[in-house]
Amino acid sequence: MVTVTFPVSGMTCAACSARVQRALQREQGVDTAHVNLLLENATVEYDPASTDPKRLLDAVRKTGYGAALPVDDQAAVTRKAAVSLALAAAAMLIHWRPGLLAMALITMLWAGRDIYVRAWSAARHGSADMNTLIAIGTGAAFLYSLFGPDMYYEAVIVIIAFVLTGNAIEARAKARTTSALRALADLAPKTARILRGAEAIDVPIDDVRSGDTILVRPGERLPVDGEIVSGRTAIDESMMTGESMPVSKATGDRVIGGTLNGTGSIRYRASTLGADSVLARIIALVKSAQSSRAPMQRLADRVSAIFVPTVIGIALVTFIIWALVGPMTHALTAAVAVLIIACPCAMGLAVPAAMMVSTGRGAELGILIKGGEALQRAADVDTVVFDKTGTITSGHVTVTGSVGLDATALALAASLESASEHPLAAAFTGYATSTPSEFQSHPGRGVTGVVDGHAVAVGNSALMADLGIAVERRAVMYVAIDGALAGHIAIEDPVKSTAKAAVTALRGLGTEVVLLTGDTEATANAVAENVGIDRVIAGVLPEGKVRTIETIQAEGRVVAMVGDGINDAPALARADVGVAMGTGTDVAADAADVVLMRGDPRAVAQAIRLARATMRVMKQNLFWAFVYNAIGIPIAASGLLNPMLASAAMAASSISVVSNSLRLRRVRVD
Repeated sequence: MVTVTFPVSGMTCAACSARVQRALQREQGVDTAHVNLLLENATVEYDPASTDPKRLLDAVRKTGYGAALPVDDQAAVTRKAAVSLALAAAAMLIHWRPGLLAMALITMLWAGRDIYVRAWSAARHGSADMNTLIAIGTGAAFLYSLFGPDMYYEAVIVIIAFVLTGNAIEARAKARTTSALRALADLAPKTARILRGAEAIDVPIDDVRSGDTILVRPGERLPVDGEIVSGRTAIDESMMTGESMPVSKATGDRVIGGTLNGTGSIRYRASTLGADSVLARIIALVKSAQSSRAPMQRLADRVSAIFVPTVIGIALVTFIIWALVGPMTHALTAAVAVLIIACPCAMGLAVPAAMMVSTGRGAELGILIKGGEALQRAADVDTVVFDKTGTITSGHVTVTGSVGLDATALALAASLESASEHPLAAAFTGYATSTPSEFQSHPGRGVTGVVDGHAVAVGNSALMADLGIAVERRAVMYVAIDGALAGHIAIEDPVKSTAKAAVTALRGLGTEVVLLTGDTEATANAVAENVGIDRVIAGVLPEGKVRTIETIQAEGRVVAMVGDGINDAPALARADVGVAMGTGTDVAADAADVVLMRGDPRAVAQAIRLARATMRVMKQNLFWAFVYNAIGIPIAASGLLNPMLASAAMAASSISVVSNSLRLRRVRVD
């Protein structure tokens, strides 16, 4: 039996993956088939005497989904590298022309086949890349050996062996960078225990439907996302958020599929499933980021586009000059050495290798970076603007008292707020006795509506001013009933315990910290003083937050905006880098460039440190790639470097770039 894994595109839900899996399992010769929706691939074990990968791809395509032959995986590349290295060693000991010819053909047509296929594909599209240089160099050496008096078969074998060895090491590095993704994908259990009537039954994860009640016992992983309906527990969310301590959960709290339940038993209602789940969205986001291109990558691409034709020209000039002044064999050796030493493998790997490692490291820390451009901008941030509620403060407010409100007025205010999703509303909705017949939200001000026939307004002084109601400016929530001020409610939103450390860490990075809030100036100043923020901009509505960001940017600053609410989304989108707390709303997360999966503001400094470390590594990689070529090409053109040494040096340069990038897995961000 043979196992193959290939990508499948177009799947959006569990039903899609199940349909593809059934189609594969019906194929003759297939023993087992598993389709992974999160990783968007299919793994099939089959009898090669009865079927082949092409038939498997056709079976998937007939179901309406896309499929393609897999790019050589790590095992295949490693196997080809090992065989070609063994042939290279044998070639050094054998000087029998037919034997060397046979080994060269095996190396070129089997081990190095993809090099020539990709070079030909590039040529057909009028372009050239690293494969072009290798193909031309080894092809020229092979043809000269075939028709000329001297043999360079061993050079062909050794060059391809070193190239494949470098590729194998690169493949291993890429596998390590995606290990976090594979670990995440493996978190979700294959079955779920759900209530059907009074009976609890185990069903496949694909059979879970939104609204199902799921039972989870101590020590089990949660199969899907949902909301707890009964029970208390502590859940380990470290793989999702980077939060090392278990998080207490009770009725009404949201839970994430794939996380590990602690000592309590819970029942919860399934909500988002399949591609919409938190786990699937995290994996999709990180995969998208790892395949994106940083602006620095575009620079490297432009240089490479000019570089390859230039090198071919240099090799041609080298060949002509040496052919005029010396033997033809030396001319060919020097030209081939130029082509091989100049192979831009290291240049091509310099940025994407660092990107992949960095975004993988970020995922482990609960920091999701949406692409190379966001990463590069984050490294340049010199001003961090924090929203207050839910970012610097906990967002879980409590009522500390009320003035002038009797029980009826408090009940009317609480009933109106029961229709609001604002964090402040949760502070006293327990006093509600009915539901509003009319309701309107005024972002940054408060809410108005009709409750039990009374016109009720609850909000800050700005809302009261809009309604023509005179109030004193204080850090309270005002209540107006039937057009008259009824009193006010004193509330408190405690500052997060890590907020001060977050501000200190950001200052240590040389960034200015600003507090931007729609709250009153008195409240904002009190919070800012508590955490050590000097610059405060208070009483700002959502549209005003965007203007404030633009004003700071006009000062020549590179701004990161940190928020978690719907009203923060425009400012997050306008900032150079939008940073959303993953504990906030989906709208904020969608508008942001960076999502912090845990509600810890210290992760902002961690994200900036990681971005800056990544940019340093990218610059180091590009520098050494350019230096390597600047030194190597003249040496090769001068005839002082044979093709085999050139190929070894080229492979070493690629390995050094990958190794340097892997240092990001251990970079300190605290």
